[in-house]
Amino acid sequence: MLSFTPRFVSFDCYGTLIHFGMAALARELFAARIPAGRMDRFLADFKAFRLDEVLGPFKPYREVIGDALARTARLHGIATDEHDLDALYRAIPTWGPHPDVVPALARIAQAIPVVGLTNSMADLIPPSIAAMQAPFHRVVTAEEAGAYKPRRQAFDYMLDTLGARPEEVVHCSSSHRYDLMTASDLRMGARVLVERGHEPPATGYATHTVNGIDGLARLLGLA
Repeated sequence: MLSFTPRFVSFDCYGTLIHFGMAALARELFAARIPAGRMDRFLADFKAFRLDEVLGPFKPYREVIGDALARTARLHGIATDEHDLDALYRAIPTWGPHPDVVPALARIAQAIPVVGLTNSMADLIPPSIAAMQAPFHRVVTAEEAGAYKPRRQAFDYMLDTLGARPEEVVHCSSSHRYDLMTASDLRMGARVLVERGHEPPATGYATHTVNGIDGLARLLGLA
């Protein structure tokens, strides 16, 4: 159990709360163009390029996905087009929450204001938020902040919007690289790794690790 009661609990959305299906859909879309023995490498490169694409000045999320996809295709010597990008981007709002999310998130939101800090767009994220069935206090998109995570600007914008100090906030994510490294730099009150198996282990960034949002509720004393 935490040693303090936070003013806010903030969450990464895609991957942490929402079962982000980008890799699974890309595997399906490119099955005829990428040999089975190279598919895992193709998907890993696509994932790496998506991270690289959010490190610079803000651009719409569709461009992030499209530019990462084009770079991956060039690296692997295959063709891609707008139909691939359309399929990937249009699928994003259809992906639902992980099974542990809805009941536990509602329980947390009844006690502590919950905030989404998401690498998304104002017109893209609403179906995902609605699917979680919890009363979010605030949802901050990269579009609004003018920067994507892991850039500090995204976190600073959220804190300024909330009128909160870093030590008053618990930030939760399944990603060290997108969230917990920056949250650690900011000395946020607690940094909770929600273990979804997205990344290899990294030490020193998360203060706590849970296996789902139900585990977070227990950590907050709300089980």
